[in-house]
Amino acid sequence: MLTMTDVSKTYSDGTKALNDISLTLPAGMVGLLGPNGAGKSSLMRTLACLQAPDSGQISFNNTDIQQSPQRLREQLGYLPQSFGVYPHMSCVALLEHIAALKKIPRKQAKQQIEELLTLTNLTAFAGKRVSTFSGGMRQRFGIAQALLGDPKLLIMDEPTAGLDPQERQRLHSVLIRLSQNKLVLLSTHIVEDIEHLCPHAAIMMQGAIVDSGAIPALIAPMQNNVWETSAKPAEGILLGERYHFGQPVWRVCHHEPPGADAVACRATLQDRYFLELARREAN
Repeated sequence: MLTMTDVSKTYSDGTKALNDISLTLPAGMVGLLGPNGAGKSSLMRTLACLQAPDSGQISFNNTDIQQSPQRLREQLGYLPQSFGVYPHMSCVALLEHIAALKKIPRKQAKQQIEELLTLTNLTAFAGKRVSTFSGGMRQRFGIAQALLGDPKLLIMDEPTAGLDPQERQRLHSVLIRLSQNKLVLLSTHIVEDIEHLCPHAAIMMQGAIVDSGAIPALIAPMQNNVWETSAKPAEGILLGERYHFGQPVWRVCHHEPPGADAVACRATLQDRYFLELARREAN
């Protein structure tokens, strides 16, 4: 279990990236939702001990990570949104280097690297320099390095970026399997991925956690209040627009049908997320 209490972070330019965040994340897969600039990456960098908060406390499995950051690093896997590589190192050499930094015994590291190269479909490219990899291949390498050492806390910032549909499905299967015995924090703009993969989610806006909990509980307040209508309604909160045979269909949150042709719909996590976005824009 990971617990944050009153965690804040303000950068030197005055940007308040984290605003008194208090949050408890259970074991399993947890989705982190929020628009660009919400503070998701700042939160992940803080949890990964890459930057210290200005105030507040963070603990993982009863270890204070500010007092004992090395204890967390020893059980952490982190995939940032973008990362640099040594330009002249091959894929396998760089994985061996990272394994050494993680203090994984050489024999154990060799076996893990072989397994991870197979898992990420990079075996045929083990001797190639990572700097020459395509965006999707580099993302797969990033996933492999994050999984080295069988971490108990896995932090993944947009892990499916650049992956084709088959690779994305493979990663989903891996994450589901891994989350059975560890905490996997997954940040992505693909709301459906979080709804389908994660039992638990947190919604972040402007450096603060708007809400968190089991996904059915996050959606429950909207049930029986979501509608689709072919005429743009004058009342209610617009949650989105799709097209059916070239005609717009509006998705609306309102306590009663927003039009004569309105059809009741099952609420989704995306509806809840778009509701929070609409409220933020209204303010």
